[in-house]
Amino acid sequence: MIHAMADGIRQDALTERAYEAVKAMVMDHEIAPGARVSIEGLARRLDVSATPIREALARLESDGLVVKRPNAGYRATDLLDREALTDLFEMRLLLEPRAASLAAENASDDDLRQLQSLVDEMQRHPDTGAGYAVYRRFALLDQEFHEVLARAAYRPLLADAVTRLHAHLHLFRLTSAPGAAATTIDEHERILDAVVRRDPDKAAEAMAAHLRSSRVRHRPHDRAQRPPGGRGAAR
Repeated sequence: MIHAMADGIRQDALTERAYEAVKAMVMDHEIAPGARVSIEGLARRLDVSATPIREALARLESDGLVVKRPNAGYRATDLLDREALTDLFEMRLLLEPRAASLAAENASDDDLRQLQSLVDEMQRHPDTGAGYAVYRRFALLDQEFHEVLARAAYRPLLADAVTRLHAHLHLFRLTSAPGAAATTIDEHERILDAVVRRDPDKAAEAMAAHLRSSRVRHRPHDRAQRPPGGRGAAR
């Protein structure tokens, strides 16, 4: 029993390591958008068996970063084009201002403390530099802020819809926007302030303004001017 538990823990650790490693390759375009993902090649590169690679790819498929093709293995998903980016922000503008409004009405004290803690930690991790290893922590905090806020609305289907968009993962693949981290933090603070003041209308307005600002930062013509290897715009 002890050996089985130890083996299970080791397998989980290998899967987590494989997941983070392959995720970084996709986010940094080391695995190019649309490119085939070789399970055997990744297993050799990461010095693990094929099993943790397959488990990692299954998680990345749920993240929307890879897709599994019938009888053809996995490939990295394409980057959002102009139409897909428009669709993503239209969906967010339908969901997230409403979630912010409901959070202003329903958030618990624990929810508010968690949101404040996320904003505070984002201020300590403002670096959105030229690689996933650099901006990973900020990206996770950014995503978590939006997801915690959606859960604080206490509408489970709404929160699930916000989470399933995986918006931050897709946007962090796109472009580098100097100074965007500070702007994002300021916008989050305005959203949180409205939620703390229990002002549903202001919370919805602040969220909508944040999303519109983010949409401007990620216009396709801005991406075309990205320096090679540039990554990490805040969202």
